[in-house]
Parts: sequence; C-alpha cells; structure tokens
Amino acid sequence: MTIKNVTVLGSGIMGHGIAQISATAGYNVVLRDIEKQLLDKAMEKIRWSLDKLVAKQKISEQEAQEIFARITPKVELADALKDCDLLIEAVPEIMDLKKKVYTEVDNVADKKTIYASNTSTLPITEIANITSRPDKFIGIHFFNPPQLMKLVEVIPGQKTPKELVDLTMNFVKSVSKEPVLCKKDVAGFMINRIFIPLVHEAAWTMDRTKASMMEIDSAVKFCLSFPMGIFELADFTGLDVIHKATFEMYSRDRKVINPHPLIQQLFDQNKLGQKTGAGFYVYSGEKYERKNLSEELGKQFNPIQLLSTILNNVAWLITNQVSDVQEIEKALNLGMGLRKPIFETAKEFGIANIVKELKSLAKKYGSFYEPDQYLISLQN
Repeated sequence: MTIKNVTVLGSGIMGHGIAQISATAGYNVVLRDIEKQLLDKAMEKIRWSLDKLVAKQKISEQEAQEIFARITPKVELADALKDCDLLIEAVPEIMDLKKKVYTEVDNVADKKTIYASNTSTLPITEIANITSRPDKFIGIHFFNPPQLMKLVEVIPGQKTPKELVDLTMNFVKSVSKEPVLCKKDVAGFMINRIFIPLVHEAAWTMDRTKASMMEIDSAVKFCLSFPMGIFELADFTGLDVIHKATFEMYSRDRKVINPHPLIQQLFDQNKLGQKTGAGFYVYSGEKYERKNLSEELGKQFNPIQLLSTILNNVAWLITNQVSDVQEIEKALNLGMGLRKPIFETAKEFGIANIVKELKSLAKKYGSFYEPDQYLISLQN
C-alpha cells in the first residue's frame, strides 16, 4: 500500500505540527477538529510557522504557499476521512475520549484506512481493540514540537503486522524524521519509561540527600550530559503532562515508577511549570527562562542515584526485548537531547558502582531499585 492522503484528527500543538510536516513532505493532508474556530487558529499557527521558515531561508515563499495549500481544514468527520490512507489521531491523552473518537471513526472510515495514534503513554493494544481493525492499528509518537523534534517512536500493538510496521517506519522517514521501533507495547514506550520515573527519582533524591534543586540540576546537566536539569526539563514539559503520564503508566505497571507525592501536590496547586509561572521553580515572565546552572554547583552533588535509575530502566527495556542499546541511545539523543551516550557515562561512573548503588537503594527503599539482570551481567 502507498500513502498519499493523510488525515490528522485534532488540531492542537501536536496535530497541526504533524499536519505541517506531512504537507511539507508532499502528502495531501486533511486537518480535522470539532469546531471551525479551532481549525482557524491551527491554520494561523501553521502559516506563522511557515513564514518563520521563509524568513530563515529554509524554504521559499512559493514552497510555503504550496505546503499551506496541501492542508485542508474540515469539521465533518466523514468528509475528513474520505479516501484517507493514513489517519493520525492526535486528540488529548484521555482514554475515554480516544475510545469515543475511534468509535465514531470506525463508522465512517474507508476499509483501506490505517489508524495511527500519536499517544505518548496510552497502550496501543488497548486503543486498537476498541476498533474493528486492530490489525490496521499502530502507535506513531511524535515529540513536541513535531516541526523541530526529529524523533518518532513507532509502537506496534499485539495484532499489528510487520508490513504495517515497515510502512509506518518508511512514512516517518519520508517526513524527514528518525523512527525508533518500540518492539513491545509497554507502559511509557521508550522515552517516557526513562524520563517520567526520573522526575520522581529526582524529587526522592532531593529528600534523601538534602541537595538543592540547583545542585541536582547542575549535576544532571554537566555530569550526565543532559541539555538541562531534570527539574528544569519537567517544568518545561509541564507538570500536568508528567502527572497524566505518571497516572497512566503507574496504573498499568506498578514497577515502572516510584511516585513522589510532590508531583501530585504541584499539579493540585496548578503549579505546572513554565506555562503557569511556577512549578519546581518560580518563573518571572512569559518568556522561556533557563536557570543559572553551573559546573561548580554540579560538583556539590553526585548524580549516581539518578544515573542508576536511568540505567535500570534502560536495562529493563533491553532485557524485555523492547529495544536494543543502539536504538535506545538514538532515542535518548534525539528525544531527550543527551549529548553523550548513556552507557558511556555509565562506564565513567563504573557499572559495578551503579549496581552497588541500586542494591543499596533496594535495601533502604524497596524492590523498585533491584538491579536488572542485564546491568548485573555488564559488571564483568
């Protein structure tokens, strides 16, 4: 099968971004939402984004016009799905809403239409089984914002055939993105299975070591080669997003996260990070604001506890044949901006020291920290 016509359901940040990159790659795109007003706003944002690319001389004015012309906004669902080869659903991360949407879609979609969900945490198999075509269903998780982020996680459900996996991987490459294959439909897939538990672990580490947020963040940035501190990254992502992902992942797999109450507390207080002016940190204005982290501050804190948690989750993904070292390193580089391979950093700290740290944490704080067999095997 060839893909020519793409329909994107949902015109929010993810939806209109996916529509733009698909149209840029030459696909005919229908962008669908429930109100014309929402679509008008989305089309304005696409126009603004294309104008910026013209200003930076990345594309010509004529190319911008051609890309924009390939996107057709539509409210009527049946009309939006007419002759659709690939449906990419990008509605909010609420399972009941997705179930409602797919029930409606199933009634009007062409038989040839492939369903792809842009979910970041909800199980692909669970969503696929709502539909009449779980064998034509796949996860295609773009990262925010889709126009800039290169990584896309491709996640087959239990009934997704290999041909559809290959087709989806090729589609991702055709829109100038880098796919990584998450071979099993596990809670959090790859990146969120590493990132979300790490936010909680940073909060636990602050409690246990009495280190400051700035010290922990500086160590994460300068010793672990992250693009920014973990609390900083959480505030940038949004504590609402982290809270939602935590709930969805933890409800399906209790072993994936050791939830810290501070995340729930910040969410309840509407301290959602940069967007609300306060999260872990307090922000002074509407502009994106970076914290003044330093190598000196980083030297005040040993981030081995955090590195151990990252490595243990990476090892779990390998042991459970969800992915391999090469793909995970690629995902961490493109999805989380790590400047150095995580196993390179681990070797600098010493794998034996990391296993020892995990055993010590397990003894004090429970089985969540038990080192994965793959890590234990790397000691020699």
